Amino acid sequence: MVQTQLERARAGVVTDAMARVAEREQVDPEFVRQQVADGQAVIPANHAHDALDPMIIGREFATKVNANIGASPDTSDREGELAKLHTAVHFGADTVMDLSTGGGDLDAIRQANVDHSPVPVGTVPIYEARKHVDGVADLTHELLLDVIEKQAQQGVDYMTIHAGILMEHLPLTDGRKTGIVSRGGSIMAQWMEERGMQNPLYAEFEAVCEIFREHDVTFSLGDSLRPGCLADACDEAQYAELDTLGELTRTAWNHGVQVMVEGPGHVPMDRVRENVQRQQDVCDGAPFYVLGPLVTDVAPGYDHITSAIGAAIAAEAGAAMLCYVTPKEHLGLPDREDVRDGLAAYRIAAHAADVGNGRPGARGWDDAVSEARYAFDWEAQFDLALDPERAQAYHDQTLPGDNYKEARFCSMCGAEFCSMRIDQDARDGEGEMESIDDETDLEEVPAAEVNRPPVGTHEGAEVPDLPDVLKGVDGVTGDD
Repeated sequence: MVQTQLERARAGVVTDAMARVAEREQVDPEFVRQQVADGQAVIPANHAHDALDPMIIGREFATKVNANIGASPDTSDREGELAKLHTAVHFGADTVMDLSTGGGDLDAIRQANVDHSPVPVGTVPIYEARKHVDGVADLTHELLLDVIEKQAQQGVDYMTIHAGILMEHLPLTDGRKTGIVSRGGSIMAQWMEERGMQNPLYAEFEAVCEIFREHDVTFSLGDSLRPGCLADACDEAQYAELDTLGELTRTAWNHGVQVMVEGPGHVPMDRVRENVQRQQDVCDGAPFYVLGPLVTDVAPGYDHITSAIGAAIAAEAGAAMLCYVTPKEHLGLPDREDVRDGLAAYRIAAHAADVGNGRPGARGWDDAVSEARYAFDWEAQFDLALDPERAQAYHDQTLPGDNYKEARFCSMCGAEFCSMRIDQDARDGEGEMESIDDETDLEEVPAAEVNRPPVGTHEGAEVPDLPDVLKGVDGVTGDD
């Protein structure tokens, strides 16, 4: 049996994946190996995912961003899901999660995503298992293991396993405002209520570990009892499950399997750091993968903003990966522009945290943009922007001509009141202020690839070509 990344790291081996990660992160390969060996970082890399360009998730590396995609009943199909994958990678997703619950042949959709994706692909196998039975109570231990093994054989790199919610936790949710908001968690809770038995994923956890070990699938231990509103944050139910996730983390490590742990959810701003620190303590430093967290409940339609605020705080406190939230959260299925807006908000949050944490080279990108802005080098400013297409489109709405690409002003202040033009003119005079001629060479800055523009288009992992099945589909082009 081929060993897992964790097993080889413990044996002192720097794998090809670790060497590639070190190149992308601009760190010593031995540091990567040690972080993986210690369980402080994971490299989700199923043996069967041939299209993968390896990446790493850990608090000592650049903060990563996940984008959720997936087919929903009556709204998606294989072609639509490939378009979503293409969009997510183009706009900077470091991983994608296929959360398909319907919309055609889920096996074919999942396989297409694995075959086309240069980034790790995650799934939630309980969703597919639920599709195979008439009622939740009809789920069996054998069916759950069969679905998990099939998805592992397909090449899925990491899976959310809702093994931490136990029968004894269910009464702790009775006083909540929003109950159990995790889809997988609610399914497991209903199963336990109807069957009167312990969570089958907890009961069969060691069997799941053996499947994961065979294929080198990484655990993403699901937070089934994450809070769905501020009022439910940091309650006894959430923290009781977290204690179980700590136990499961150590069990997985004992089987040679990599682990990251999922986190909330909706959390008041002043308690975000507490959640990160508690997870790191309980789970012995295993990477923390957070959804948001949303720091207010009052902004439907803008939850990419409410959650990005919490995400930035969480990442600065030590969260390793952020699961994006789109403007459609709580309201509907996101479209292409929602994915774009959600990823932009989360790339900003991740980068801001990397700058705040002093990640080597992270600030260089900001400095390069600032220098281009001061020099009125519009083309460089567009190229350096997190979303170059949008930056230029906004500029060109009011000043579209080529001559304005050399103008010393934009339409916000105009020529007369542009402060940077005024400052430059003053420095060019006979006064005491010296001229400014700083220049940041990003090629010389030792930054992770995710902290180099444009985000998400990693060297060695080209954005996947538009599949033939999508050519000619309305709204999808080879540049998307």
